[in-house]
Amino acid sequence: MARGKLRRRLQRLDREILTERHEADLVDVLTIPEDFVSPARRIAMRVIWALGALFAAVLIVYLDRDGYRDIESTPDASSPLTFLDCLYYATVSLSTTGYGDITPYTETARLVNVLVITPLRVAFLIVLIGTTVETLTTQSRQALKIQRWRKSVRNHTVVVGYGTKGKTAVTAMVSDDVAPGNIVVVEQNDYALERAKAAGLVTVRGDATKAEVLRLASVQHAETIIVAANSDSDAVLVTLTARELNPNAKIIAAVREAENKHLLTQSGANTTVVTSETAGRLLGVAKKTPSVVEVMEDLLTPDAGFAISERAVTAKEVGGSPRHMKDVVLGVVRGGELLRIDAPEADAVELGDKLLVVKAADAEDD
Repeated sequence: MARGKLRRRLQRLDREILTERHEADLVDVLTIPEDFVSPARRIAMRVIWALGALFAAVLIVYLDRDGYRDIESTPDASSPLTFLDCLYYATVSLSTTGYGDITPYTETARLVNVLVITPLRVAFLIVLIGTTVETLTTQSRQALKIQRWRKSVRNHTVVVGYGTKGKTAVTAMVSDDVAPGNIVVVEQNDYALERAKAAGLVTVRGDATKAEVLRLASVQHAETIIVAANSDSDAVLVTLTARELNPNAKIIAAVREAENKHLLTQSGANTTVVTSETAGRLLGVAKKTPSVVEVMEDLLTPDAGFAISERAVTAKEVGGSPRHMKDVVLGVVRGGELLRIDAPEADAVELGDKLLVVKAADAEDD
């Protein structure tokens, strides 16, 4: 009972550390990818906005030109301003030069200057010093993006660890048409985070063994969680924490040693991959039949050659044997369970089954 109270208290403190903080405080932790805009385009956009503000002021002054007078040339205000006069007045006014030779003298013109020209002057100056303002507003813009993202993100994929395993997993998913913006990487290493940002992925800086970090990555709303931690102990703890936060997510975890596989299964992993044992098996096979290793690598590389794909059984195929189909069928998935091609239950496929097939990597799914 005391342990349960302590756990609830720690969880409450975890939420207060990150998930309950204002978005502006999360800018250095959670990063939403942005489209790259070249410096030349940024400058061009600022010039366009500045000219837009200038000509808006010119138009406003010109429409009310009877409310202005040029003290130097027409002190009695008998002659309205020309378009060139309006352009001159708007330029010196927005740039805050203000020579004072042209002034508004009617109440309407003065009111327009207060309500319209002054805001345009502020906007004009902001555009001119855009670099400084952009630096000051970057955190605000990122905080707004974080706020929107946290409210809208659902059914995404969380990848814990962006080392060799995590990066390769992301590459495979992107090759299978998963949008990079729908993948969230949780990492502590700065170099790995920069690589993930460059790939257009959402990143969360922090220790994934802590519940508040996973909660910030919106694990509770994720569809799939891939655990590619550097150590088996971290993988077990991350899997356990992720399963507590999201009982329904599909968790795929990598483990170095086969003896730790059952710990991941007990922690809630749906699928476990023993990396050292798999690599060792391929090394052993390569001694006698290196071509087998090449075929395996080809099947696991989705960009070229052949790839393993999953497709639904068509109505015409119901009742048929997967051994006699035009595709090379490796197995049948029925009710979420994989049946080997030589299993008696897989001798006749049923409606709703899915087939694991070998196809050309560049072929389109049916």
